[in-house]
Amino acid sequence: MKSEPPPAASATTPALEVNISADLASVDVMHLGRLVTIMRNQNPDNAINPEYAKTARKCPPFCIQPSELAPGVKTIAELEVLHFLKKTSDGDASMLVIDSRTKAWVEKGVIPGTVNIPWDTLDIGKSDQIAVQAILENQLGVRQRDGFLDFNQVKTLVLFCNGSWCGQSPTTIKGLLKIGYPPHKILWYRGGMQDWESLGLTTLKPVDH
Repeated sequence: MKSEPPPAASATTPALEVNISADLASVDVMHLGRLVTIMRNQNPDNAINPEYAKTARKCPPFCIQPSELAPGVKTIAELEVLHFLKKTSDGDASMLVIDSRTKAWVEKGVIPGTVNIPWDTLDIGKSDQIAVQAILENQLGVRQRDGFLDFNQVKTLVLFCNGSWCGQSPTTIKGLLKIGYPPHKILWYRGGMQDWESLGLTTLKPVDH
């Protein structure tokens, strides 16, 4: 997939001291029917969410993931995630940004504009087969043809979870690849919520979404 330019900031965005990048102050996205502005926290004393400040999580299961998860699956960072969030928010139905975390983690905060599909509901071969099939067809664009899965019209997916020590989105990605989902249609935000939080980017709490 070719590199895309970062999304443009809103023309009405006020000047900020802490921008996302040199030429990008903020990004407006739709989240559950309402407009949300993603920006970096402007408080110079702001610190990372304590949930993502821990450095010693037991491995397994919280083992460090490789930079390249699987051949053909591109690893991306925050500016690319913002690009995809802006595209989906503007109505591009050919892509989806998926939060693979379970409910307990989602309750700690979400990235605006993302869709939560918990890894354990899309654990190919282990989750409920009917539920998995519904997700594949209704959300990802997979079709059934003559008893086979057709991936010709599938969506481009961006998946993430808690960070480089989290195996939730990797489990989903590996499962999708195993059934034939095209690797060039999958992108992985390895840094996930930990990197997002460390940069002071906007998150929403359960009361907000």
